[in-house]
Amino acid sequence: MSNKELSFEQGPIRPPNEARSLLLRVTRNCPWNQCLFCPVYKNRKFSLRTVDEIKQNIQTARDMADEIKAVSWKLGYSGEVNDHVISHLLGNSNNSQSYQSIAVWLYYGTGACFLQDADNLVMNTKDLVAILEFLREKFPEITRITTYSRSRTVVRKSVESLKQIREAGLDRIHIGLESGYDPLLKFIKKGVTAAQHIEAGRKVMEARLELSEYVMPGLGGQEMWREHAIETAKVLNQINPNFIRLRSLRVPKRVPLYEKLKDGAFTMQTDDMLANEIKIFIETLEGITSTVTSDHIMNLLEEVSGKLPEDKNKMLDVIRKYQELPEPERLIYRLGRRGGAYSSTDDLARDPVTYEKIKGLLQGIQAKEDAQGVEKFITDMVDRYV
Repeated sequence: MSNKELSFEQGPIRPPNEARSLLLRVTRNCPWNQCLFCPVYKNRKFSLRTVDEIKQNIQTARDMADEIKAVSWKLGYSGEVNDHVISHLLGNSNNSQSYQSIAVWLYYGTGACFLQDADNLVMNTKDLVAILEFLREKFPEITRITTYSRSRTVVRKSVESLKQIREAGLDRIHIGLESGYDPLLKFIKKGVTAAQHIEAGRKVMEARLELSEYVMPGLGGQEMWREHAIETAKVLNQINPNFIRLRSLRVPKRVPLYEKLKDGAFTMQTDDMLANEIKIFIETLEGITSTVTSDHIMNLLEEVSGKLPEDKNKMLDVIRKYQELPEPERLIYRLGRRGGAYSSTDDLARDPVTYEKIKGLLQGIQAKEDAQGVEKFITDMVDRYV
């Protein structure tokens, strides 16, 4: 069988911080799949994969990794997957996408593995343990295994089961908390309550698994933004997860929430409103030692990142610096950020050439469009990342 035919199954998404991880699909799609803000698994049926099927995929991945190292030896690089080896492998059209993904994983050398899709803890604990043990056996070089799950699923697991899963090899669980405000959780059809979020989070922490909770600034719209910010922070204060990851809301036409936007039941926050919402959220986080990250291009202020409590004022200063910019400067920053040119408001002064280019682009848009047209242009730029 050629490398073109050899493959193992991979799902559609992974967290941003797992970009250089080995991706292996354990379940297909999402067992809930009703969240109004999510475009990913709509019109796709959830299914469990068998333990044997997953083990076969892991074995295929292992065989590929061994073959790639053998290629490196043949090329004279002693098994190392360096620039020369990766160029050789990626330039060969006979290599399947799976084969190339293993090559890239070996090249980056992160030792990280992410198990796809949306909620792998829905599996029987015994089956998940068997998969994790087999994966650790076949890939002893893996240093971290992570997965997505849902609070509603974790609540159904005992702390003892979660400990078994950790001992079998899982290191971290990513949970889409999104909000801690019950009326908003109901509105977006999250299928979970604030109390369940807290119970699930505490169970994961008690089992000594790392916990990464995702929060969605903007999800409350202009109608529930303040309650969303405050109540979400209060829920996190009762969990104290290892990570709090900000993922700002976007509403492209293909997500169900777009219908609410069209009929007026939901009103998007502006970027300036969002900055204020995040400020109140950060201010309300108290008594915890979580690391806050803003690691996604959809976030306006990437530098709202740090360890609590010591970096809290630093994060608030990032927001304050944005809020204190004159309106024309905020507009230039927003355009630059959405276009991928800026990651900090300091970039406005740091790179005069880019600043003048973006300023000229903005003036060109303003010459043709009113303020609403400018906002649509910026919105269209950021929605392409969804």
